[in-house]
Amino acid sequence: MQKGQIRVQTENIFPIIKKFLYSDHEIFLRELVSNAVDASQKLKTLSSIGEAKGELGEPRIDVILDTKEKTLTISDRGVGMTSEEVDKYINQVAFSGAEEFMDKYKDANIIGHFGLGFYSAFMVSDSVELLTQSYKDEAATVYWSCDGSPEFELYEVEKKERGTKIILHINEDSKEFLEADRIKAILEKFCKFLPVPIYFSEAGEKKEGEEKSINDTNPIWIKKPSELTKEDYENFYRKLYPFGETPLFWIHLNVDYPFNLTGILYFPKIKQSYEIQKDKIQLYSNQVFVTDEVKEIVPEFLMLLHGVIDSPDIPLNVSRSYLQGDPNVKKINAHITKKVADKLEEIFKTERASFEEKWESLGLFVKYGMMTDDKFLEKANKFLVMQEVDGKFYTLDEYKAQTEAIQKNKEGKQVILYTTDPVQQDAFIQGATAKGYKIVKMETLVDNAFISQMEMKWDGLHFVRVDSDITDNLIDKQETGESVLSKDETENLKKLFEFPVSDLHVTVEVKGLSEGSAPVVATRPEMMRRMKDMGAAGGGMAAFYAQMPDEVTLTVNGNHPIYQTLLKEQDTAKQEKQVRNLGDLALLSQGLLKGNDLTKFINRSITLMQEEK
Repeated sequence: MQKGQIRVQTENIFPIIKKFLYSDHEIFLRELVSNAVDASQKLKTLSSIGEAKGELGEPRIDVILDTKEKTLTISDRGVGMTSEEVDKYINQVAFSGAEEFMDKYKDANIIGHFGLGFYSAFMVSDSVELLTQSYKDEAATVYWSCDGSPEFELYEVEKKERGTKIILHINEDSKEFLEADRIKAILEKFCKFLPVPIYFSEAGEKKEGEEKSINDTNPIWIKKPSELTKEDYENFYRKLYPFGETPLFWIHLNVDYPFNLTGILYFPKIKQSYEIQKDKIQLYSNQVFVTDEVKEIVPEFLMLLHGVIDSPDIPLNVSRSYLQGDPNVKKINAHITKKVADKLEEIFKTERASFEEKWESLGLFVKYGMMTDDKFLEKANKFLVMQEVDGKFYTLDEYKAQTEAIQKNKEGKQVILYTTDPVQQDAFIQGATAKGYKIVKMETLVDNAFISQMEMKWDGLHFVRVDSDITDNLIDKQETGESVLSKDETENLKKLFEFPVSDLHVTVEVKGLSEGSAPVVATRPEMMRRMKDMGAAGGGMAAFYAQMPDEVTLTVNGNHPIYQTLLKEQDTAKQEKQVRNLGDLALLSQGLLKGNDLTKFINRSITLMQEEK
């Protein structure tokens, strides 16, 4: 029998482990089960090269809860350890002080470091026992125990079966880990795809013929895509997200150089309500669940994807935060971006109709990616589509080709006309389409930001909302002629429309639009409206713009027949009411008639109807 002190030059390392090593104490079970998996797989490897002799049996890991004895046992049938290996991997886990211990492991990938993973047991235990039998024929069975002080016992016992058994005597502060449901939940969270069968039971349970492993040892992401069907991918998605809708499509990752990366990324359906859920991608290391916070590994715009990434080459420190500057992390991030862009381009080229059907969901990913990742932008320029109000889709090049002749502003930039609300802006849409203009829908959460970003990134293009004053400049260029009104009539009409409106800065102009155009058109400067929209959504400094009064231009169509009658009206009060109603109708189309002004409009309309009688 050997007694001794764990070689750490400090009074007691265990409080340091408990305080600093892991933020979540439940991690202990993942570490111990991961160690058991490693031991099982090492035995299989040794057997394959002829170093381990004899019958291996079926590999398995048992997690046994004994509430009466207040213990939790993790056992395996793996390589086991000799007395010398126990001393090396457990007793010599640290060679000097606690500070060096923490420095040594702060940037280590813990999974696979037996000593460090083993000591996580003391976060939840008053004492820990270990019984281990090496696969080596001549080795004795070794018993080791420690009560959480730097002192331990190590001695040989009667020979047992090959493998390692770790018995945790759960402390009072950690009695939650004596609840069967809690242990099952932890195993389900961290171990559900480990490659060795894991069985959970409670002491005294009868298990004959009832055993069922809690894990899927052969998840589809480790298989070849050629071996899998559409149903396999969809069934796996349902396993990950039991209440999720069938995904649009998926990307199977499989890289072994210059880094190891496997996984499956799913594009979920996104409803018009945009109930978006982030942090739905799970990160694994050799099939051991690590975290669902993958923001350094997955490009920001793809955080809306769902699925699994597995890579032993992603460096993790003890707190599970990522080493952002690590070359592998940057390479993996860039590879995922490329794979997603290639997949989208492939679908667009080979199944364009299907791609367009999915655009409501896909558009969010694509636009977000184009704003945040220039390499993605380069590829996405080919498969970004914009939907016209009549339902037809155009790529950027197709839209430019269709509109180049007539949709240019005074600076010579090509104008992309868009609507944010086809219902509210219907009158403007009808007027613009009648003149041959093409209006596309820009009505998602990201479109305000997308428009501003693309104007900076795309040369010679300018976005203009269909109800903007700049749109009227396009109309001027094509169809505006001289007004049929005399100079005096024009001045009189302009003065009639110069009435005050609450919280608005109104400019009035009289132009000779076509007879079919509306009597009055209310438009807002594109850039000022954008700033106000951003201010309303953004808060902070941007909120300053939201408080500014709206700037509106009332363009009075001097060629509309209604003014031939209205200017001859002898009843001045009636004339003012009619003019005000025409102006209010134009403001109403922009959603700018509110409060008392709206009430007055309703009452005035009723009065005019009564006067007609």
